[in-house]
Amino acid sequence: MKVSKLWLFLFVLPLLSFVSHKYYLSLTDINFKSESKSVQIIINVFMDDIETALNKDYNIDLQLTTKKELQNNDVYFKKYLNQKLHLKINNIPKTFTYIGKEYDGDLVFFYLEIQNIENIETLEIKNTILMHHFPDQQNLIKLKAGKKHKSILLTAKTDKGLLKF
Repeated sequence: MKVSKLWLFLFVLPLLSFVSHKYYLSLTDINFKSESKSVQIIINVFMDDIETALNKDYNIDLQLTTKKELQNNDVYFKKYLNQKLHLKINNIPKTFTYIGKEYDGDLVFFYLEIQNIENIETLEIKNTILMHHFPDQQNLIKLKAGKKHKSILLTAKTDKGLLKF
């Protein structure tokens, strides 16, 4: 009996510790800058997830961070984000400008901006990034306007939220 417990402890438990649970989470960080009258948006997603989604949606082969990386991939990122992210500020639909992207480890950071915003009383957001391909996807939205902070967690069942100030 002692041998079987020792075997379990020495061999089976360490193997189980390497089993990873896949989390599907993105973070959308929205920051209202009153001095520049702009809303700056940073979205971070897992690289393999966004690559899978875009490859399937647009029938491409991105191969991010490799020598074979698709050169015009910003076209696809911009198109995808425009389809999956919709914002209303003070009940007025707003379009964002795609600034670019950056890779950091296994994450992709997208930089977006909305200009000519005087203030934010309400922000309505619909974020369905990655939800079509990953039903367990959760998109955390954090909004900072001055010293006020708000956040909301969006899921496939509740992909739209309203933040009020």
